[in-house]
This record gives sequence, structure tokens and C-alpha cells, in this order.
Amino acid sequence: MASCSYDVDTTSRLIQWSINNFESCYSSQNPVYLNIGNWEWSFILEKYERSERALVPFFRKTTSSLFIKHFPKLPRDVGAALIATFTIRLISLTGGRKTLFYKGIAHKDLNATASSYLGKMLSESIHIDIMICASDGSNIGAHRAILAARSQVFNSMFSHDLKEKNMSTINIPDMSIEALQVFLRYMYSNIGHEDFVSHRLELVRAADKYDVSDLKAACEESLLEDIDTKNVLERLQNAFVYRLPKLKVCCIGYLVKFGKIFEIKEEFNGFIESGDRELVSEVIKEVISVWEDF
Repeated sequence: MASCSYDVDTTSRLIQWSINNFESCYSSQNPVYLNIGNWEWSFILEKYERSERALVPFFRKTTSSLFIKHFPKLPRDVGAALIATFTIRLISLTGGRKTLFYKGIAHKDLNATASSYLGKMLSESIHIDIMICASDGSNIGAHRAILAARSQVFNSMFSHDLKEKNMSTINIPDMSIEALQVFLRYMYSNIGHEDFVSHRLELVRAADKYDVSDLKAACEESLLEDIDTKNVLERLQNAFVYRLPKLKVCCIGYLVKFGKIFEIKEEFNGFIESGDRELVSEVIKEVISVWEDF
């Protein structure tokens, strides 16, 4: 590292290369690995130099380029689908701050194993036996058996001597009708990616409340993908409330390890004053730990 002016920082879903001296940067760096679902991805930063004949005789011009390469290794589950989304951001501090974005590879297809027949049962209200009421009083018809199979909480409601067992309507007062529609479509294995992303926060709340572990895990993975200074504090507090350990670690690392605290000083001070004391203490301990390393 001494001969190359660069640093590499990582969290569970974020890699940041800081190159302080482009000319002395190695031609090839050691790969950085991230685990996403069942796949392990390898990321590598490579420098290429190309020599060209210059206009002046006997002189050659050398141009340098940096490439970020990413590729998957074999998954732990051979049958796992190769599905991921990456955002690459380049920030140049030379001659003013400029930011470029490149987005690839493909979006998650949450409909891959969806049953069109189950979706039809929901959308066409075929033989419904329970109504779910949203925050605005709107109702959606559903099926006790499917809800019970997908959620241990619903199963307990319908199996034990609880008030919901004999009720024809279940009220979910903290969920909008739009989010409720998406939540139920997910329970019936029929959900669109855009709807999923638009309602992630309400979905993770419902997944935690009704113990839908696969939905909760999907929300956590998705919320890891687009953390920035505008949402990191909200994501951090949601991670704490709904027990999302990977998201919490990533948010704290983004704030502390990447120095984003200094970009949102006012918002961070507000978090220190009004945030949950246990969470605030955890963040402060991480700040102290990083400072002690300097």
C-alpha cells in the first residue's frame, strides 16, 4: 500500500476506492468480495496504460485508464438465480466536483416463481373468507389458509382462541391501501419489482409485525442497495426498530467509516438528541473506535 496512494473501504454492500495519486496507482488491485444472496461477487480495480505515437517525432504519448470489473463466483446453491443490481459512482475532485453514474446488471425478478392461479384468487376475490382493512378503511378480500401458510402470526390468529379467529375483518391501521395490496400480492407470490421498491418501508414493518421472514429479508437486502446521505439516518432507525442487523451495520459504517457524518452535521445532531439512546450509544462507540485508529 505504501507505493500506491489509494484506500479501499467496504461495508456489507458498499465498496469505496479513494485514489489520491492516479499515477502511482497499481496496475491491478487485489479483488474485494461481497456476498449477495447465494452468490459471491468479486470486484477489482485495474489500471491500464496505452502508449501511442505522439505528433513530435521519437516521442510517445501514454494514456491511463481505470476499470472496475465485477463478476460472480459459483453460488453455494447451484440452482440459485444470478440476480443483482449495482450502482457505480465516480466522483472526481480535480477541477471541481463531478459525479457520474453507471447502473447495471439487472433488476430482481420477484415474480420468477409466482403462481398465476394464486394471484388470480386474490385479484378476482375467488372464494374469499376474510377481509383485510387498511388505514383509510378500504378492504381487500383474502384467504385465511394462504395467510396462515405464509405467516405464523396469522396462523395463530386463526388457530387459537383469539378475537381474530371468529372475525370477518382484520384491521391493519398502520398500512396504506396501496402498501396492503402489495403486501398481499407478495403473500400470494405475485409482486412487481417497482411496487416492491416503492413500498419497502411499509412492507418491512408488516413483515416484522406478521413474521413473514422471507419478505423481511428481501426488504433488508433491497434497502442496502441505495443508502445515501438523504436516507441513511431513517434507514438506520428502521434497522434498529425492525431488527435488521445487516442494514444497521451498513448504515453505521456508511456514516462513520465513510465520513458521511460531516456531510449531514445538522441531521446527525438531531439524531443524537432525539434518537433511541441504545442506538445512539452504538453509533458513538463506533465513532470513538474509528477515531482511536487514527
